[in-house]
Amino acid sequence: MNLSSTLLARIANTSLVLQIFIGIVAGILLAVIAPDWAMNIAFLGSLFVGALKAIAPILVFLLVAASIANQKKNTQTNLRPIIVLYLVGTLCAALAAVSVSFLFPSTLILQTGDQTMTPPQGIGEVLHTLLFKMVDNPVNALSSGNYIGILVWALGLGLTLKHASDATKKVFWDMSHGVSVMVRFVIHLAPIGVFGLVAVSIAETGFAVMHSYVHLLMVLLGTMLFMALVVNPLLVFIKIRRNPYPLVLTCLRESGVTAFFTRSSAANIPVNMALCERMKLHEDTYSVSIPLGATINMGGAAITITVLTLAAVNTLGYSVDMPTALLLSLVASVSACGASGVAGGSLLLIPLACSLFGIGNDVAMQVVAVGMIIGVLQDSTETALNSSTDVVFTAAACLAEERKQGQ
Repeated sequence: MNLSSTLLARIANTSLVLQIFIGIVAGILLAVIAPDWAMNIAFLGSLFVGALKAIAPILVFLLVAASIANQKKNTQTNLRPIIVLYLVGTLCAALAAVSVSFLFPSTLILQTGDQTMTPPQGIGEVLHTLLFKMVDNPVNALSSGNYIGILVWALGLGLTLKHASDATKKVFWDMSHGVSVMVRFVIHLAPIGVFGLVAVSIAETGFAVMHSYVHLLMVLLGTMLFMALVVNPLLVFIKIRRNPYPLVLTCLRESGVTAFFTRSSAANIPVNMALCERMKLHEDTYSVSIPLGATINMGGAAITITVLTLAAVNTLGYSVDMPTALLLSLVASVSACGASGVAGGSLLLIPLACSLFGIGNDVAMQVVAVGMIIGVLQDSTETALNSSTDVVFTAAACLAEERKQGQ
């Protein structure tokens, strides 16, 4: 008894990544050894998905509203090129994800039930649906998981609260923080939920489900590597007009490696600040741009949202035309900026992108759960890309400014 208690205590004290990995392995073993038992624990996965489904709409609403309401006016004019790089980089990441998803389409094994959803017939219907979802009753949007409506009302409330008193803004900020803590609690239940999801998936479909996970993971990681080693260097070269790879590789080594293991852009801010100091960048610039980048520079999150959404679309057999794909890229880019400060935040914004295609919340949350399963590598790589790019773009803008002054 003492031995088992000690073992469980050691597992509980390990990192969440290792716990999820243990849950995956345990689920596979249970499905192989005792498939009947595996079917009986299906409720664990359902409870986990249900908890995500319940908290995600509130999180998105409060996080976006509080972030906009508490946004300070930008008084540093030299931050403008860095912000432009952040936004352009995030949009490029979403576009790259769309391109790779078309080249290497992914599918998932989802329980779609008897849903009667019909795919949108081109960009016109998508925009028509989008407009009506934007003006949905805010209470109904929260209760039904209409993320488009949630986002619009959160933006509106955030903009109006910018003129409110500091005390009111702080209340919303504290509420946002409180919900984020609740989300972190739900995320820490991921090992149990993943255990149930993997066990029942393999018991029902065999190891075909693992093949789809591996393919999806390869698409995600390949796109992120493409961004880190091709697109980002190209953007830096346009800015500094010289070989970008010494800067890019230094940032990947000094910032990306630590971010990979901490899996938190916020936790990696001190590492990035110290790196900027060693690179002798302007302190007034990087002291603002690095924390800001941890909020809005979310290329990895845009890739995750786009690839998983298109995987759900492919699974349901929907066809996507190019204008709709471009709209998805834009939505994924904007959504990614709301993923900051929350573990697995990019996954919780997938339903927002899925709603463009009429995909219901039940199916979308299953996609989120799949993201949790592959998150052992996906989330670590996503954080490494996001955090290292903060320094890359800050340094590129500073070097470009120095080049201008030297001319």
